[in-house]
Amino acid sequence: MVASTNGVPYGRKTQREPAVKEVHVLWITAGLSCDGDSVSVTAATQPSIEDIILGAIPGLPKVHLHNPVLAYEVGDEFMNYWHLADEGRLGAPFVLVIEGSIPNETIKSEGYWAALGTDKKTGQPITTCEWIDRLAPKAVAVVAAGTCATYGGIHAMAGNPTGAMGLADYLGWNWRSAAGIPIVNVPGCPVQPDNMTETLLYLLYQVAGLAPMIPLDQELRPTWLFGKTVHEGCDRGSYYEQADFAHEYGSPKCLVRLGCWGPVVNCNVTKRGWMAGIGGCPNVGGICIGCTMPGFPDKFMPFMDEPPGGVLSSTLIGMYGKIIRRLRGITNTAVNKEPKWRHAGPELTTGYHPTTY
Repeated sequence: MVASTNGVPYGRKTQREPAVKEVHVLWITAGLSCDGDSVSVTAATQPSIEDIILGAIPGLPKVHLHNPVLAYEVGDEFMNYWHLADEGRLGAPFVLVIEGSIPNETIKSEGYWAALGTDKKTGQPITTCEWIDRLAPKAVAVVAAGTCATYGGIHAMAGNPTGAMGLADYLGWNWRSAAGIPIVNVPGCPVQPDNMTETLLYLLYQVAGLAPMIPLDQELRPTWLFGKTVHEGCDRGSYYEQADFAHEYGSPKCLVRLGCWGPVVNCNVTKRGWMAGIGGCPNVGGICIGCTMPGFPDKFMPFMDEPPGGVLSSTLIGMYGKIIRRLRGITNTAVNKEPKWRHAGPELTTGYHPTTY
């Protein structure tokens, strides 16, 4: 083995050299959805899609993104990558991203609910479910982008005709990829841009051998993104503990009485904002309706009413919150004034006494 000019032998991997040189990201938008998650991700900045694809991030493998909303290719040229992945001829590992809820294609006698591309042999549309069946077992990781893909979302509401479900409902909650990685859920309606790109970045580093197993909670969400509630990161939280609630929109106070579910919803939007740290539901005066939760939307309706638990908790906190607010007001008045010895005149009243020797 011959040494290189920097003292590292040629052929030996340095600690930060990725074990995988290239990774494809196959992003299906053909679930039941509005493509809102793809559109949302274009606003990401930490990191941006451009940073990931153009190799601006140190240690990252070269990334090829195949998303029908963002791709240059169209028609058969675009679908070629999907067929190559299905046939095992893509030439590099791939991460499969699913956007949109998964319809139940077994509950009807004819037609299909959702499809992407055409089967070369039969000339028939290839359903989204079939693509998942073909590609998920071959993917190094599988990611559900947005609440529709993670837990079913709007399309999986009670009374829907499609039997729609989330990806983990379809594949199984204990499903593992060929690399042993669980399904990774990044909910949001739509997904918060940086949450999605940061999760992809983590997985790409993991595929490259530069990061440990991605930490997930029981609902398969990245723990560092969804480990806290909206309320815990909300600037309005201090109003809650003082029982100082908003009773109309436009108020800067706590929104629980207007229907905000923030105290019980796992989401980081109040901390992270929406774009470049700006925006995010309660940050701009909107109530949290629980869109990152598995029970959304059914368990959070009607949206504009105070949550049942909120009625009880806000009533209980009202018993001492007003007292706390009053006591803090008294203290604020006292410390919001200068000490009495700061004044002009010939007399020193600071309490200073010179020592003579």
